[in-house]
Amino acid sequence: MVISIARQAALCAALGLAGLATTVSAATLKIGTEGGYPPWSMVDASGKVTGFDADVGQALCQKLDMKCRFVVQAFDSLIPALQAERFDLVISGMSVTAERAKVISFSIPYATEDSAFVLPKGDALLKAADPKALMAGLAGKTVGVQSGTTQGAFLQKYAPDMKLKTYETQDQMQMDLAAGRLDATFSEVTPQSQFLETSGKEKFALAEAVVKSSADPEVLGLGIGAGINQKNTELKAKVDKALCELITDGTIKASSTKWFGVDLSNYAACK
Repeated sequence: MVISIARQAALCAALGLAGLATTVSAATLKIGTEGGYPPWSMVDASGKVTGFDADVGQALCQKLDMKCRFVVQAFDSLIPALQAERFDLVISGMSVTAERAKVISFSIPYATEDSAFVLPKGDALLKAADPKALMAGLAGKTVGVQSGTTQGAFLQKYAPDMKLKTYETQDQMQMDLAAGRLDATFSEVTPQSQFLETSGKEKFALAEAVVKSSADPEVLGLGIGAGINQKNTELKAKVDKALCELITDGTIKASSTKWFGVDLSNYAACK
């Protein structure tokens, strides 16, 4: 999931820099996450952060012999808050892109993910031969994307004739789809599948033409990584080492299988 540099600067200024922690505290690793992007990052009824990224964060803290503290806020404010040193890492299904790497550092990509459209059942575009044909068929239609995501940036670049409507959260976007205010939504495969397994399964379906991240790595990213403040080179080295250990020992595979039903581990990152 790309937020513009200008918007990052504005949000960063709004957050303020005074009196904020600069690095990892003695025994606590503060992790920024969205908390509204199932099954990657969610907040349960008790207020606890759960999901795949919560598992990754907890496993990472164990490797670093630290205590995790999750900070939940809107996805498109995570990078400015990281720059403002409100937390030490961002672990929130964030794609590693060149645009984001201008303002923050990234760990190795610990997972991979593709993107897909959800449309009403019976729509002929569900059977489109390829993503290009699918996007052409959606020209002039209203398509929902989450604010600050790589999916929105991809459609702006390759499908300028679509009418994009942005949302702060996946839930808001899915509610508008269910209410008939959208013709389709575009997001990563796993949250789209989560929606279809729950409230959306009766009326909607996943398009067969999946958009691979390799379609445009510059826009869609090189995989999912942890965001790190550019000044914190020591933490990046430790996080990279720990994530490789979690990939090679099967920890990330086990969590991925639990939450997604498939292994999204990025084994290539540690070769």
